[in-house]
This record gives sequence, C-alpha cells and structure tokens, in this order.
Amino acid sequence: MNILAIGCHPDDLEILCAGTLARCRKRGDRVFMASVMNGRDGSRTIPPEQLEKVRERELRASAAVIGARVLWPNLAGAHLDEVPGARMAVVELVRAARADVVITHAPECYHPNHRAVSRYVHDAVFTASLPRVRTASPAVEPPPALYWMDTIAGVDFQPTEYVDITATIGIKRRMLLKHRSQFAWLKSHVNMSVVDLMLTQSRFRGFQASVRYAEGFRPALNYPLARTKRLLP
Repeated sequence: MNILAIGCHPDDLEILCAGTLARCRKRGDRVFMASVMNGRDGSRTIPPEQLEKVRERELRASAAVIGARVLWPNLAGAHLDEVPGARMAVVELVRAARADVVITHAPECYHPNHRAVSRYVHDAVFTASLPRVRTASPAVEPPPALYWMDTIAGVDFQPTEYVDITATIGIKRRMLLKHRSQFAWLKSHVNMSVVDLMLTQSRFRGFQASVRYAEGFRPALNYPLARTKRLLP
C-alpha cells in the first residue's frame, strides 16, 4: 500500500508514528512523510530563512533512515488557518502519494496548528477523490482510510488500535535524532527532552498493549467509509 503520514511540523511524525512507519516499510509498503508547515519559527537563535532549510534537510535525513519519500509543501505562518492555499495543498499531498492509508494528528492535540492539520486532512481524504476538484495530481479513488495518531504525551487520546514497535524503537529514535535543531529549542521552550518524551510515551503505550513499546492510533470513525479490515501493522 501507499502509506501517507502527514504531520504539522518536521519532527511530529518521528515523535508519534515513526515506529509504525518503519514497520510499514519492513512489510513492503511505500511510505510518504509530509510536513505541512516548514517549522521556520522553531528557534530563538537560527533565522527563519535559514531554519526552514535546516528543517527540510532534517526531515529528509529522517525519512532516508527507512527509505520514505518526503512531501514538502513549504507552508509557513503563525496560524495555518490564515495561510492561503493551505487546504488545497493538503489535498495535493493525498493525491501526490496516491494514498491508500493516511495517518495524521488527532483532533484533540494541544497545538492549534496540529488541530488545523487534523481538520484539513479529514476533509482532504474525501476532496482528493473528486475529479472535478483540480490540483497538480489527479484524483485518487477510492478515498483513503484515515487514522488519527497519538497526541503529544498522549493527553486526551485513547487509542483503539496499537502497533507493537518494540522491534523498531531504535529506528524511531534514530529518525528523531536527525532533528537536532529542535533539541535546545524544546528544552528552553517547554523544559522537555523530546527523545525522553518519545521513549516514555512509546513505553506507556506499550504497557497498555502488553508489549515493550507501542504506538496508539484511532481510525476516523466519523469518516463515512470507515474500514472493517485492519490496515496498520
């Protein structure tokens, strides 16, 4: 299958679903990693024009660990809802990947732009199937299945499906370590080690699923074409 993971910022996927993406690659799926926003404002010391290039390089280095393809719409702004063309850019992501399965932020996530991405992707999986809605790539049919990934620190999110990532937790860590531009920023901004956060979250989801490490997901059941077949590893 074609698996498309859409995060808001370049390190979101590595924190929340990279272990699953690694398992998808191991079973033979084609994996696409997209960051809707370029993250150019995520530093106190690196100028935005420079940081957006750094963050793109970091995402591409992370994706290369598992042989995933990067989709980079290069959007920026304090509020995604105010960025012109953002909704159609997300539709194009779904089409460019020819996605069978899409993974993205949950509606409950703490960050307003994460929540905006969640809404845009939810709408895009259907809009991407409409041939009279034009973007650079042709429509996909049928619409892909949609999964919400965990929230940051698991706050207000109850998974209904778990993926055992015990065998890929080392790969997930390697992917996250590619985003070094964010380590000092997140430590100073929210007093958090992002690697510790990822490992702790993966461990407590693993505890819930009776394995060492896991990632949690929930299918978008309000989507009218909800699947009854398990599609995640």
